[in-house]
Amino acid sequence: MTSVLYDEPGPKARRRARIGTVVGLLAIAALAYVAVRRLADEGQFEWELWGPWLDPSFEEFPLVWELVRKGAISTLAAAVLSIACSLVVGVLLGTARMMLGRVARVPIIGFIELFRGLPVIITIVFVWRAFEELDVDVSALPGVDGLWYLVIGLTLYNSVIIAEILRAGVASLPAGQGEAARAIGMSEGQVMRTVLLPQAFRIMLPALISQLVVILKDTSLAAIVGLYIELLDRGNQIALVLDNPIQTYFMIGTMFIVINYSLSKLAVWVERRVSRAQGGKADVEAVEQVVPAG
Repeated sequence: MTSVLYDEPGPKARRRARIGTVVGLLAIAALAYVAVRRLADEGQFEWELWGPWLDPSFEEFPLVWELVRKGAISTLAAAVLSIACSLVVGVLLGTARMMLGRVARVPIIGFIELFRGLPVIITIVFVWRAFEELDVDVSALPGVDGLWYLVIGLTLYNSVIIAEILRAGVASLPAGQGEAARAIGMSEGQVMRTVLLPQAFRIMLPALISQLVVILKDTSLAAIVGLYIELLDRGNQIALVLDNPIQTYFMIGTMFIVINYSLSKLAVWVERRVSRAQGGKADVEAVEQVVPAG
């Protein structure tokens, strides 16, 4: 099949592409061989270093996985709270920016641009220090104080990203959708709530899923400032005691990959279920317009 976006490569271009691919793969294989050989020479594949993670006969095995279990629970708790708060605040910010007047939306635009421009770790540290200096008490909330410093910092950063994702989704919709809804007497709130936002969520769902995965990964930033003991911080403790940082961080990284992949697949499954349900509802409504129910 031909494409209107670019000219199809000819025989020479295809041959060059194949040669470049082979050369690239050989270079990657050579680098991987050198890395594995260096690790082997340093004794990093010795079973004494991997055994506490993989062999139940080691004395440290149950202690290692107990720490991992606690760290994973802490990471998931922080991620769930941050995701929920970021979605709620992000939807409110995005909706307010789109519905308020030109002057009234200026503070919201300033808030969004401020936290979009800050690195997320600075936002977390800022929340921590501001709460400490202003003596803001969060002890009434469940969990340790560090959990909420992390959650609030992640919410401030990610909510403005979600607000912009949502605004982009609404802006991508045909203008006639909102105009038609207003023409039948719907208020601006009804238009946004029942017509524009549901479609924007479906359009921007891949971007939202990616941002939710970013939130989960960013919970590990708590280990850098020592606010909250989560999975990476537990890994630091294990590596310090067992003196096997490469093996420990390899296992911790693998766990993050599995968790993030599972979150992505779950979100895709939910999106398919929603699309199927909405498609079936639309089919029923179309049939009832032709053949009235009953």
